[in-house]
Amino acid sequence: MLFPRDSQLKTSEQSNDLSQHILPTSAQLVGVCLTVISLVKVLHLGQAGSLLDKLLAIDALFFTISTALSYSSMRGEKSANLERYADQFFMLGLLELGGCAVLLAFEII
Repeated sequence: MLFPRDSQLKTSEQSNDLSQHILPTSAQLVGVCLTVISLVKVLHLGQAGSLLDKLLAIDALFFTISTALSYSSMRGEKSANLERYADQFFMLGLLELGGCAVLLAFEII
């Protein structure tokens, strides 16, 4: 199951363990997105590069939101809900990053 239901959430202490993994990984993936955007700009891929830039910028936003939610879940009281949202944004970002990698590698766009 991709996203846990409320009844499947762990206790607050166990739940923060996931946030401790999401936080640094999401922050690193923001940097990856920015690096790929820079490479696309340097390579001058034209119209395809412009679309890829926009997709990667949205992807970086997903990872930034995931980072903020993960941090907030470690600091706040409603950590289980915030961590669930952080996980969902993280998974959306990973899926989009994978899609961008396929588009770039196979020159689909």
